Amino acid sequence: MTATAVAPVQAGNHIAGAARDSRSGRTFESRNPARTDDVVGVFPESNAQDVDDAVAAAQEAFQRWRRTPWPQRGAIILRAAEILEQRKDELSRLMTREMGKVLTEAGGDVQEAIDMGEFIAGEGRRAFGETVPSELRDKWAMTLRQPFGVVGCITPWNFPMAIPSWKIFPAIMAGNTVVLKPAEDTPLCALRFVETLEDAGLPPGVVNIVFGYGEDAGDALVRHPGVSAIYFTGSVDTGRIVSEICGRMLKKCSLELGGKNA
Repeated sequence: MTATAVAPVQAGNHIAGAARDSRSGRTFESRNPARTDDVVGVFPESNAQDVDDAVAAAQEAFQRWRRTPWPQRGAIILRAAEILEQRKDELSRLMTREMGKVLTEAGGDVQEAIDMGEFIAGEGRRAFGETVPSELRDKWAMTLRQPFGVVGCITPWNFPMAIPSWKIFPAIMAGNTVVLKPAEDTPLCALRFVETLEDAGLPPGVVNIVFGYGEDAGDALVRHPGVSAIYFTGSVDTGRIVSEICGRMLKKCSLELGGKNA
């Protein structure tokens, strides 16, 4: 008995809630590593112009999203976790097909995203600030939490839903918007994850995706002047480059590099 063939997904970059081809017109394939004749999907090979488009969409969405009350953001994230739970079996099978993780481990990966969503949703009621004594009679001193702006998230292939959830859920909970550059080995997992967020009520443009390779799309995202922070998981060598660029540009930077768990 042979497996039923599944037609490849024809995907575009996910920008402002819509699919867009790469400005270069180039594409790449995501293939099942166990059966390399099985094409999971065809995706845009993005360049700096595509990153510009995604950042512009994120900047536009930021003006409204930052004013969305924290508890309302939390409610959307909680709903996303509930939808991930409903789709867990489907997403686990997709993960196994796209990157080769055994089904039990794939289910654990999705479960981590579910757990992270449930945890971060609670932060919508716990974003506490402080009041502090002032040395001046007519001054009132307090702290409150403000978003950075547009955050760039670059994620690897080995945990294609857990790791994006670790980066994206806290970022949008705090009122940031996101441009995600997932690993070229697991683009469809990333797309399905972001679609789940939008199915939960996340406004278009709050999380955008540019597909492609690190030397083009990833590098452009790190260097983009409209991106205020970079969250990166990957190799130590690449992490050094990311850190150096962010340091020169005075960007916030979070690195998870092999044994260095941020």
